[in-house]
Amino acid sequence: MTEQHTTPLLSVENLSVAFRGHEGVNQALDDVSFSIGRGEIVAVVGESGSGKSVTSLTIMGLLSDNAVIQQGRIAYQPKHSPIDLLSLTDNEKRAIRGKDISMIFQEPMTSLNPVLKIGDQLTEALLDHQLCTHNEAYNKACELLKQVHIADVERVMSSYPDALSGGMRQRVMIALALTCDPQILIADEPTTALDVTIQSRILRILRDLQAQRDMSVMFITHDMGVVAEVADKVVVMFRGKVVETGDVNTVFHAPKHPYTQALLAAVPKLGDMTDSYWPKPFELVGQSKALEALDHRTANYQGKPLLDVRGLKVYYPVRSGILARVRHEVHAVEQIDFSIWPGETLAIVGESGCGKSTTGRSLLRLIESQSESIHFEGKEISLLNDKGFQPIRREMQMVFQDPYASLNPRLTVGFSIAEPLLIHGLAKDLKEATPAVEELLINVGLKPEHAQRYPHEFSGGQRQRIAIARAMALKPKIIIADEAVSALDVSIQAQVINLMMDLQKKMGVAWIFISHDMAVVERIANRVAVMYLGQIVEMGSRQAVFNSPQHPYTQRLLDSVPIADPKRRKERQFDDSELPPSPMRLVGVEGQKTRYRQISQEHWVAEA
Repeated sequence: MTEQHTTPLLSVENLSVAFRGHEGVNQALDDVSFSIGRGEIVAVVGESGSGKSVTSLTIMGLLSDNAVIQQGRIAYQPKHSPIDLLSLTDNEKRAIRGKDISMIFQEPMTSLNPVLKIGDQLTEALLDHQLCTHNEAYNKACELLKQVHIADVERVMSSYPDALSGGMRQRVMIALALTCDPQILIADEPTTALDVTIQSRILRILRDLQAQRDMSVMFITHDMGVVAEVADKVVVMFRGKVVETGDVNTVFHAPKHPYTQALLAAVPKLGDMTDSYWPKPFELVGQSKALEALDHRTANYQGKPLLDVRGLKVYYPVRSGILARVRHEVHAVEQIDFSIWPGETLAIVGESGCGKSTTGRSLLRLIESQSESIHFEGKEISLLNDKGFQPIRREMQMVFQDPYASLNPRLTVGFSIAEPLLIHGLAKDLKEATPAVEELLINVGLKPEHAQRYPHEFSGGQRQRIAIARAMALKPKIIIADEAVSALDVSIQAQVINLMMDLQKKMGVAWIFISHDMAVVERIANRVAVMYLGQIVEMGSRQAVFNSPQHPYTQRLLDSVPIADPKRRKERQFDDSELPPSPMRLVGVEGQKTRYRQISQEHWVAEA
């Protein structure tokens, strides 16, 4: 951290904000006060719905029309006299926004313009604030994409947001926020969609920028490992109030407020499961110690696999030239094999853009794929037509990465959860489905009355819980969870994962758990498949892969996991001289199917 100046760069003083809704006025912030010094990284932590994002949106002047600022002041102090951000006109806010104070948003798909190419969006702020020429703006945008470790810079610059994975879009958002070299960067869950290797790199980039430019960072997150890795000061929020503030070492090692203590107790720690072969539920406050000690032995390996996939591949066509001919293909998934047994949790881990989400979507035919064979309960399903595949959709459900994009904004969440029951004839009408909807909402930590609200009335973490409830409605045999808990704070994350394991125990449901959070994977998974550039490079029991990683990428992945202890903060080194190879090939060029060598009875690694 650079030398601190006496006057804070930004001060939030006695801020109270409420929202008008169907049920009256909802208090979002209640007398919130904290400050950010020059060159300081302040982490704002707390559960979803605690007011973290509302605070950031108030600073940026981006609150919705139904928001009421009841009291308070936000003082921004650049080199001249202080400015009260709440008293500015819209034009004055626009002059500061993006240039002096910039923001990385939590959900990149809803923040990026779907009809503009990435290159146009990256250069827009530079040109709007008249900071450089078109050519200089283009070159700077390309350089920023390289800094956030994106290969194929030219392709990404000419792509639209929907052509990129969630993690790739999040990296574009980070580059977008850094284009004008702001004095204050507000980062709202900026590494949520990123795997740990890219997360480590992004955190280092943010730290380097902060040191070089004396930039201040307000870092909103629920990942206490990230807080320990980067923060100078921590602000803990709970139900719209600041309950604890202090330097990072004090808050981690001597937390005073009961909520801070509970938050730190719920943090999953890599290495907790070293001696355990079977998964175990998270330890929750008030939970019986007998429950914590129980192994989660739900996987049944006696018979045939529930789902057996052979030679799955997904190639995306890339059009170019005046006639927009398909000359290249992106090899997103390259002839992979895997199986999942009843009651088992198979975790698929790897970098954003490696093919994890594509694999999950292709199983449900949400994107086109090819395969040698896919057997579900012994029946070949890859040859079925769309009508024949319809019953399979009831047996295989999915929880998507971006909950806002997967929930219909015009429907109440109660109807969204009931909809699968109505479509598949499990309830005649909404009234009959209501008891099931209310039970599902309670199971994921929400209230029955929330069924009457719309998606925009919930925080990102709450929307993800609604998406999980909807997937559970049909009681399927396989649920594909694509970063299903990435948007949740640690206490709710632990509850939801315990709920997933409880459902597995009661109903024998199998989970394909796509994640970048290695500490969560260590707790929940029976087996782990590590993906890199569309291929599975290592696969085996969770204990074998975590205790004895063989592939260099798996070793790098585990080494990059942030440690939730600021005293163990380490300086990470990265080789930036070599970007990852491009997954794009000429049309007709087939990739090689990976060959494996067996390390042990339950452990395979790709041959070099």
